[in-house]
Amino acid sequence: MNRIKANLNSLAIAKNTLLTPYGLDEALLTGMLSDIFTRRVDYADLYFQATHSESWELEEGQVKSGSFNIDQGVGVRAVAGERTAFAYSDDLSPAALKQAVATTHALGRQGGGRARVKLANSPPNSTAHQLYLGVNPLASLSANEKIALLERVERMARSRDPRIKQVMANLAGEYDVVLIARGDGTLAADIRPLVRISITVIAEQNGRREMGNGGGGGRFAYDYFSDAILAGYVDDAVRSALVNLDAQPAPAGLMSVVLGPGWPGVLLHEAIGHGLEGDFNRKGASAFAGCIGQRVAAKGVSVVDDGTLENRRGSLNIDDEGNPTQCTTLIEDGILTGYIQDTLNAHLMKMPVTGNARRESYADLPLPRMTNTYMLNGDKDPREIIASVKNGIYAVNFGGGQVDITNGKFVFSTSEAYLIENGKITSPVKGATLIGSGPESLKYISMIGNDMALDTGIGVCGKEGQSVPVGVGQPTLRIDRMTVGGTA
Repeated sequence: MNRIKANLNSLAIAKNTLLTPYGLDEALLTGMLSDIFTRRVDYADLYFQATHSESWELEEGQVKSGSFNIDQGVGVRAVAGERTAFAYSDDLSPAALKQAVATTHALGRQGGGRARVKLANSPPNSTAHQLYLGVNPLASLSANEKIALLERVERMARSRDPRIKQVMANLAGEYDVVLIARGDGTLAADIRPLVRISITVIAEQNGRREMGNGGGGGRFAYDYFSDAILAGYVDDAVRSALVNLDAQPAPAGLMSVVLGPGWPGVLLHEAIGHGLEGDFNRKGASAFAGCIGQRVAAKGVSVVDDGTLENRRGSLNIDDEGNPTQCTTLIEDGILTGYIQDTLNAHLMKMPVTGNARRESYADLPLPRMTNTYMLNGDKDPREIIASVKNGIYAVNFGGGQVDITNGKFVFSTSEAYLIENGKITSPVKGATLIGSGPESLKYISMIGNDMALDTGIGVCGKEGQSVPVGVGQPTLRIDRMTVGGTA
């Protein structure tokens, strides 16, 4: 089987974790895949995974809970045309694997498949990445050090302002080992660390209480969270809470909206990114279906999905089909140029695979999913963008949101926003909700800043019941027409 050159160490670790202890080896995997191809199938893979995860919770000055979980297993998939057979098991014994393989036989007819499982010693795939170290973050700090980190966060937050009355923090880590064996002979592996800290503070003044959030993370060990990094997260949470203490009810109506850089890219992710995933477009369910080569956004708007950024939360060395991730241009200067694809949808649409097959676990089917999705820089100074707006809203941070993929319509609630009056940022507002259509909003972008930023590493994307870590980003943007639902 092919060995991904940049990940030989990952492959050795994955085999020692997922194969050797259970009496599995490459010869057995090749035999299992060959068995699947005795039916008429187009594609098959075995996805092995072992995940160690933990979570620590601080509230009222104490770490009140902690959890640790180990999950491992294998998913077996066979694809014929648009049909898929899938079975999974948390038992990695040869007998359990054989039973899972037998389950896929119902998909095809007897008589030989359309591809063959290759022999070992094929040329290695040299295009894989080494975007993060294969460390185990759970082992990077002792239990006492993890508790001390959370207590340090609480002290920082309370020291910022006497109005901070409550501090809640969560520290979470994951060590994920995956190994993929494919019907074309590829054997690929990845060691995926992931850490995150989330901070919530509650401020109180004159009987009014407001909440603020901060946090971040990525694919590294816990030692990434230096005092300087933690202080930045704390400052974000505290600032948001204190600003909202003085916020006035948001106005309502059709107006210009300026989106800040970084996390506001979540609106782009939800309202536009999901609509560019291959499965929705193959089925004609997306507002962007059949629009490649057409103008879908204002000139200057360029959007990419990039799974190759070092240490980013949404990055992967390989996707969950063993393909190297890549930077895929989705919109270039306002023209739709491509979709996000996994193998199944790319094959059926006769388009290139983009390395975007992702699954929550071995018990789930892979789907075309985003990695780090962001808009590229423009040429405007953010101050010039603000100065150009007579009356509008400046949205700095977002809470929850909803989108309808079929038409791109969205509703997003802001968690930190301000009025823009006569070209200046003035009063903070509370309860501002942005309502619109992703395809329509793209056409009303009139100014793009030169301050593109990515989020701090907090994104989680849900699709068909599966959650995966993602990244978002954008520069400051002016959207000329957007409906704001307010509380005034």
